[in-house]
Amino acid sequence: MRTPDPTPSSLIRLELAGRLADPFLSEALFDHLTDIVYFVKDRRGRYVVVNETLVQRSGAKQKSDLIGKTSEEIFRDPIGNRFLAQDLSVVETEQPLVDELERHAYPSGNTGWCLTTKLALKGIDGTVVGLVGISRDLQSPGEDASDLSRLARIVEQIRGNLGTPLRTSELADRENMSAYQLDRRCRQVYGIPPSQLILQLRMSAAATKLRQTEDSIVAIALTVGYSDQSAFTRQFRRTFGVSPGKFRVQQAN
Repeated sequence: MRTPDPTPSSLIRLELAGRLADPFLSEALFDHLTDIVYFVKDRRGRYVVVNETLVQRSGAKQKSDLIGKTSEEIFRDPIGNRFLAQDLSVVETEQPLVDELERHAYPSGNTGWCLTTKLALKGIDGTVVGLVGISRDLQSPGEDASDLSRLARIVEQIRGNLGTPLRTSELADRENMSAYQLDRRCRQVYGIPPSQLILQLRMSAAATKLRQTEDSIVAIALTVGYSDQSAFTRQFRRTFGVSPGKFRVQQAN
């Protein structure tokens, strides 16, 4: 695939990037954010850059103890191998992992909840050379997290049933939550109500299928819960600014 010509705005970015003594200057900034884990990894999922929070969270003594190792070598299963699987998926598919509600580990052996986002890093030739990510704490060690555990299970239920009608009251009932509890926790974690989260997950899944498959737009609409293609197209356009067909063409180019 031909790398597009740089735009004026990208030229400004490239000019500044070329003058930086350290391309990972954000590392120093993230060293001061104690509730956020920050990292840059290569294509094999090995740490290249980490912040001090990750050093402390892993139980290591210094940053160099982590550089060159994968999550699987640092964190015990199932956390370590899950992190590595995410890394390799982001690198191979180029699809971002956004606001993934998941567990992380503390040096004490306890676990907590965080929101993780990982993005593929591309080189000047357009190929993926690694990934960058952050994980933001949602609780303090020892804080009750039963609502977060239930919310995580509800999100998995939504992802596994996008092609069916989803009612927030029923999702809450399955986890012994009230609709109010679910709404409150969802807004605290994601900043949106459950109904908007469902819509967001439907549109994200549709976009992924448009990028990665040759399925018809009608078929994709059905898999994300739309029996009416025109309703699906209207919602997709509201979300992404273009029709599903145009989105697919843009992604192919």
